[in-house]
Amino acid sequence: MARLDATFAALSDSTRRAMLERLTHGEASVSELAQPFDVSLPAISKHLRVLERAQLVERRRDGRVRRVSMLPVPIDEAAEWIERQRSFWESRLDSLDEYLQSEPKG
Repeated sequence: MARLDATFAALSDSTRRAMLERLTHGEASVSELAQPFDVSLPAISKHLRVLERAQLVERRRDGRVRRVSMLPVPIDEAAEWIERQRSFWESRLDSLDEYLQSEPKG
């Protein structure tokens, strides 16, 4: 559960979600990730550290450039957890609907 908690905490910020969205198109340099945001590079680095701690991204050096790529496993695990919750609640609500439909009107 700790990894799931870290994933959801990392995803709670719109800047980090936008960075991950960009990374779905392939790896990017830190400066490419920072480009759309009106924040400093140190702020972008803080966001990247949060994403790294959640194991959502990894950084590597390519000469003088830091490249960032997305790691999909934590997102897949979060999606699976959400799907289990959705299935559970749909089942419960379907049962409630059946019960209400079977009650005599009156």
